[in-house]
This record gives sequence, C-alpha cells and structure tokens, in this order.
Amino acid sequence: MEQNITPLARTDTASPHLQWSPIVLGAFAAAALSSVLLGFGVTIGLGVSSTAPTWRDASAALAILSGLYLILQAVVSFGLGGYLAGRVRAANGTRATVVEETERADGIHGLGVWAVAVVMGAILATLIGTATVSRTSATRSVAQATAAEPLLSYELDRLFRAGRRNPTVDLSAERAEAGRILLTTSSHSGVSSDDRTHLIQLVGALTGLSQADAERRADNAIASTKTAIARSRRSTIILAFSIATALLLGAVMAWASACAGGRHRDGAPVPNWMDRSDALGRR
Repeated sequence: MEQNITPLARTDTASPHLQWSPIVLGAFAAAALSSVLLGFGVTIGLGVSSTAPTWRDASAALAILSGLYLILQAVVSFGLGGYLAGRVRAANGTRATVVEETERADGIHGLGVWAVAVVMGAILATLIGTATVSRTSATRSVAQATAAEPLLSYELDRLFRAGRRNPTVDLSAERAEAGRILLTTSSHSGVSSDDRTHLIQLVGALTGLSQADAERRADNAIASTKTAIARSRRSTIILAFSIATALLLGAVMAWASACAGGRHRDGAPVPNWMDRSDALGRR
C-alpha cells in the first residue's frame, strides 16, 4: 500500500530577492559588537601584534591566546548579525515553501551580513592605515622612507645613541639607510660584509665612538634585529592564521545563526533566556 508523503511546508519567508534592510542591520550590529570586543581585548592586553619592543618579548602562548580571542569575537559578532538578519527578514505569506528552501534563503541573508561586515571592516582598516602612513611620511623624502622604522625603531635608537649631539641635527636619512641594511638580516645570506663595514662607519661618524665600540654596537644591532624580525614574523603568521580562521568560522556562524533566527521568526521554540529577555523587554 503506497502512501503519499508530502514535504514539510510553511508559510513562505523566502523572498526571491535579497532584503537589504535586514542585511545592513545585521552587518552594523556585527561590526559594532566586534569593535566593542576588540576594544575590550586590547584593554586587557590581548593584541596579536604591536610595534612596541616589549611585545616582541611576549611568549608564544600569549600570541596564541590573542589569536583565539580574535576568533571568538568574530564568531560571537557574526552570530549576532546573522541572527538579527534571519529574525527580522520579512515574510511574503503568499505561497508555501519547503523548509530547506526557507532556511537556504535565511542562510544567504546571513552570508550577506558576513560579506557586508567584512567589506566595512576592510574599508575602515584601509582608511586608518592610509591616514597613518600619509601623516608619518608627508615630511619625508624617498631617501628617508624606510619600512624598518616602525619595527626597528628601538634598535635604531640604540644604534645611534650618543652622549652629545646637536639637537637640530636630522638623522632621518641615516636612520633610513641603517634600517634598510638591518632588514637584510632576515635574508638567507644575512648582512653582507660591505654593508656591515658601512654601518660601522656610519655609527662611528654619528656617535663619535671608536672603531672597536662602533663595531661592537653594530654587531649587537644586527643580532637584536634578527631576533626582532623573527619574533615579528611569528606574530604575523599567528595574526594571518587567526584572521583567516575567524573569517571562515564567522561565515559559518552567520549562516547558522540566520537559519536559527528564521526558525524562531516562523514560530519555532526559542531558548528560555530569549523568552525571558523578550518578556522583560515587553514589560
């Protein structure tokens, strides 16, 4: 005896087009919560990277803990944004749709929240980085510009430290040249003998040290620079992996949360803490 099995259906909430209002609302909510959580993490000392010399002495465990916190805040933020998008998304009410199609539409709106929030964050980070670079390099020529200054500022300070120097003397060009030489410590061959000799001469001329003292200071700067670059590279790897993992898990969480929000919107039971918060809000 054959039985006709009809697929589960519910009132249509799967609009054929994207509803941008819930997506934008969820994206702004995710970005706002992410900013709050990141600010709280920075306040308690959880930062994956920093230009401060003391950060390079931090343990690998602290860097990993900071990366895990970055992943956690992304999951929570995108979860909130996706849930809001699914819960607020309007229903058509004109036809019946299988549950899978409705959840797929809710999940797509959750991915829309994730995409908009990621683009907003990337644009904001680009604007902040551009403003910072333009402000610091506006008064510097090409010969004075160097990528070593933010990373090796402490090493360059120690390299050209002198007991007596005219305060009006500008060492920007010399610091930039020395920084470019020190950056070669991260290469396979290291600092060449010609660069090391020139660096020693540069230190002796600007600090007034003897040949032996200038050589000792240059060698110490080369050794400390190699260690600083290695530690900074470790932090950069952890940061890149944490960002990639946070974005991937954030997309998954946004999809799942939007589907959960859609189910609650259509009358499915919600967790007890949500019922209590709704009742509290009505009061």
